[in-house]
Amino acid sequence: MTKMMKLAVAALLGVAVLSTTASADAEKGKKIYMKKLKGACGFSGAKFAAKHTQDEWEAINTAGKFGEEVTKICPKAKLDSKFEKDVYDFAYEYASDSGNVPSC
Repeated sequence: MTKMMKLAVAALLGVAVLSTTASADAEKGKKIYMKKLKGACGFSGAKFAAKHTQDEWEAINTAGKFGEEVTKICPKAKLDSKFEKDVYDFAYEYASDSGNVPSC
């Protein structure tokens, strides 16, 4: 019985670790915005995220148009597709209707 319990705990721990590393992160998105987009956009991350509500950001992302929207908001900015999920989480977390204000 203890072998089965150890196996179950190990499997649960493995799934928990893999699921957290596979998901995007708003804090990481904020850092990416500050490093890669802030200079090109010319305004803070708070202003960027407040361009849309959470529902609007979600609809844009679901439609696969997030990269295009970033380019529309910041024409000089170039965002690699590998950073889109994190920047989306940042924009969603600090959207105009979220009540959250980032420190960037």
